[in-house]
Amino acid sequence: MTEQGTTHDGRRLSTKEAAELLGVKPETVYAYVSRGQLSSRRGPGSRGSTFDAKEVEALARRNRREPAASTSADELSVRTRITLIDKDRYYYRGVDAAELALAHSYEEVAEWLWTGVLRPGVAFTAPKETVSAARRAVGALPEHSGPTDRLRVAAISAATADPLRFDLSEEAVIGTARTLIPTLVTALPPVLRGHRDEGPLARRLWARLTGREPDDASLRALDTALALLVDHDLAASTLAVRVAASARSHPYAAVSAGLGVLEGPLHGAASALAHRMLLDVLDRGSATPVVADELRAGRRVPGLGHRLYPGEDPRAQTLFGLLEVIPKAGPALAAARDVVATTARHTDLHANVDLALAVLTASSGMPAEAGETIFAVARTAGWIAHALEEYEERPLRMRPSGQYVGLRPPQPLPTTADTSHEA
Repeated sequence: MTEQGTTHDGRRLSTKEAAELLGVKPETVYAYVSRGQLSSRRGPGSRGSTFDAKEVEALARRNRREPAASTSADELSVRTRITLIDKDRYYYRGVDAAELALAHSYEEVAEWLWTGVLRPGVAFTAPKETVSAARRAVGALPEHSGPTDRLRVAAISAATADPLRFDLSEEAVIGTARTLIPTLVTALPPVLRGHRDEGPLARRLWARLTGREPDDASLRALDTALALLVDHDLAASTLAVRVAASARSHPYAAVSAGLGVLEGPLHGAASALAHRMLLDVLDRGSATPVVADELRAGRRVPGLGHRLYPGEDPRAQTLFGLLEVIPKAGPALAAARDVVATTARHTDLHANVDLALAVLTASSGMPAEAGETIFAVARTAGWIAHALEEYEERPLRMRPSGQYVGLRPPQPLPTTADTSHEA
């Protein structure tokens, strides 16, 4: 084993070597893989996984709370009054977010995030002209378009229909939010026959995700899921929104920036992977072969672990509690518990909200991509809250400096390569 600070350039470490460098048991190395903190590789004919030595060393430095050499002392810090994550709980403006989501509708929680005031019974509606424009634009997309494609196009269409979109006053931005969110929902084509766009937002969204008639318990689970997912501090998509707002982009453009990042497979698509995994478990009758296939392929098991919660994800706990009283959710809920129990034999990982969301979508007859739609609609309220905060800050402050590592100037002017050749 090399001394601390030594770099194993290009080397691959065995599980035992990685464990020694990290100062943990060998089985814990795979917990880091499941959490997405390490990547593993299994070569042809290899008896075990190997790990990139530089990646292991970087993780060891973080575990020792020693900054890497390239870490800047001037790392960007964002002041916020919106969400605090602390000791396996999270809070919206100082109030326990899970308790708030259980006691209030998505719209009420969104208002709390924007204004710090609860407005019981508040409902979001959109102008007919805006909805019509968004529906036409979404309807023109190819059939294979994903949910985030449709939502992004709907947001852009809503922006073009709003000549006052550049008014960044607090009152105007909150007014925009109250119409943009229902526009995003109603721009999506309904799949539930005979549905009428009325009532809470959760009911209107349900009709776009499944053809099954909802019961009260299922609608409450969807509404609570939306409220639980409203915000989660500075996730990647939220940071993109704040960058856009720092440049004084209007709220439609800021939300579009968030949707662009959300579409990445490491962010919004996580619940779809968990959804498909649960269906596979139900089809095969056991989580064991499914989990084994994931690990054999060097992938993390979907729906498990969260870097901000060493223990239970409070969002998953809350949503699972609501799903337990829905009979149709029983099989998917049992499959999720089987996944957690199977993985717990070797790693100390808990279910995260993506797994709970997958139980909701899989048991409600929704497609795998439904979780991404739920996440995007929910998080739009949080993105608006962060845009409001950023509009109060100094413009263009989200401008870090690059650390140039290229050739030092002056360099000679490049010459055109001679591509001629004789026949």
